[in-house]
Amino acid sequence: MTALDTRARTPWHLWAVVVIGVLWNGFGAYDYVMSHTAGETYFRSMGMTDAQIAYYNAMPAWMTGVWAIGVWGSVAGTILLALRSRWAFQVFVASLAGLVVSLIYTYGMTNGAEMGGQTGMIMNAVILAACLFFVWYSRLMAKRGVLR
Repeated sequence: MTALDTRARTPWHLWAVVVIGVLWNGFGAYDYVMSHTAGETYFRSMGMTDAQIAYYNAMPAWMTGVWAIGVWGSVAGTILLALRSRWAFQVFVASLAGLVVSLIYTYGMTNGAEMGGQTGMIMNAVILAACLFFVWYSRLMAKRGVLR
């Protein structure tokens, strides 16, 4: 009996979660890249106001790093999940940590709630829910032996 014989079979829902993760986290990666390469043009195409653009442009460099950890951690976590790697859980946790620090900055250290309004709060809640789901799901798959 080999190690391959002892691991759990890949459930169908893992592939559904991977597809959803690619789409969801792919948009996050697109947003990150466009925010840094197209800047104001991209922000205006997303309907941001002058005040929101100024808020983004005033963001400290360390927040760009936190944002990168959140976004690229989710992308990497999805890839690791597709590869059935046990590291998916740890990477999704790092991504969640990046989001939590970002939320602390946005709502605790700045006037981000005012800048984003109700739409921003709802979107951040959806992003948080998605991050929590990916952490939970990758942990569940690791416990069940699907991830190696």
